Amino acid sequence: MKARVTVTLKTSVLDPQGKAIEGSLRSLGFDGVESVRQGKVFDLEVAGEDKAKAEADIKAMCEKLLANTVIESYRVEIAG
Repeated sequence: MKARVTVTLKTSVLDPQGKAIEGSLRSLGFDGVESVRQGKVFDLEVAGEDKAKAEADIKAMCEKLLANTVIESYRVEIAG
């Protein structure tokens, strides 16, 4: 089973890297960009057929390692 975890900073947390990217895009002529928030993506392959168990296990992975839940949010997507 394949899963994707997307981790981003919470909206209340300043994102200096996102601001730098935003400034760089503007300097390259992309004036329509109003805001950039950067994050990270993890693609996982998980053994088994139980989607609920896989999702619970992946959420536990996020809570323990993949995301700093004090300042980051995460989203789990499972594709059978």
